[in-house]
Amino acid sequence: MEKRLNILISSAGKRVVFTHIFMKNLAKWFPGQKVFTTDMYPEYAPAGIESDGCFKVPRVTDADYIPTLLDICLRNEVGMVVPTIDTELIILAEHKDLFEKNGIFVIVSDPDFIKISRDKRCTNEYFRKIQIRTPRPIDINNPEFPLFAKPYDGSLSKDLYLIRNKEEITPEIMNHPKLIFMEYIDTSKYKEFSVDMYYGRDHKIKSIVPRERLEIRAGEINKGYTRKNYLVEYIKERMSYLPGVIGCICLQLFYRSADNDVVGIEINPRFGGGYPLSYHAGADYMDLIIREYFLDQTVEYKDDWHNNTLMLRYDENVIIYE
Repeated sequence: MEKRLNILISSAGKRVVFTHIFMKNLAKWFPGQKVFTTDMYPEYAPAGIESDGCFKVPRVTDADYIPTLLDICLRNEVGMVVPTIDTELIILAEHKDLFEKNGIFVIVSDPDFIKISRDKRCTNEYFRKIQIRTPRPIDINNPEFPLFAKPYDGSLSKDLYLIRNKEEITPEIMNHPKLIFMEYIDTSKYKEFSVDMYYGRDHKIKSIVPRERLEIRAGEINKGYTRKNYLVEYIKERMSYLPGVIGCICLQLFYRSADNDVVGIEINPRFGGGYPLSYHAGADYMDLIIREYFLDQTVEYKDDWHNNTLMLRYDENVIIYE
């Protein structure tokens, strides 16, 4: 079977910079090949407009989602699918073999790892198993203040509660079916980090880039630095080989440098929204993906990215005239 060399980024939405980086890397290795995107509303997806073509797909929970996506790939010589949102990860992981039988790589980890990351109760158990501390659970009927609450399957920083006293435990909080309650991590003592990590086809770690989150908007880093600090070796020691894990994953951690205390919060088994910072610091995961999956190269662990690289985000516009 002749290798297909176009790339498709699913659920592209606003990920314009992400799409541009893939387009630049693909053109470097395979001039003339294309980066396509999908979205439920292509005419309103800035990344779709900026890509080489955007295709309409149904909601990921629709029974026609996988057949539609596969048909798009086959008709457009797509050899790689890169998912970008949490809700599509499990269904793509469960159908990864179907795509690979058709010569299409889906850059997503195995279903078991996706399920661990999607339920924060399982994530906490996983962190503890690999000896990463997690926030101490709090019994809401016998609370210690301050405490923090969030949904066990939440994303995009929705339904998060910092509860300082008994009066702030509202009926809405008590009746929320998915909230889990935990120790509050004092951000005056701890710094918040996202950590971009790349796993090769051999499930071994190839890159670790901690990003200090200075300012967050809609759950994503708005201002931040790369930090080549204690977290690199700490994570490498505990997560150097993860069965079933491939491509980019993103950890959420709190770190206190005074005593090197690390608190694990989340695992996102996809590119993080702030990955462009790691890219501009020299950690080019798109290049690694193309080399591994399209060029059949073996990639090695590298830490030659630039320390203390600062990213300051701002809004840009895509204008379409009638």
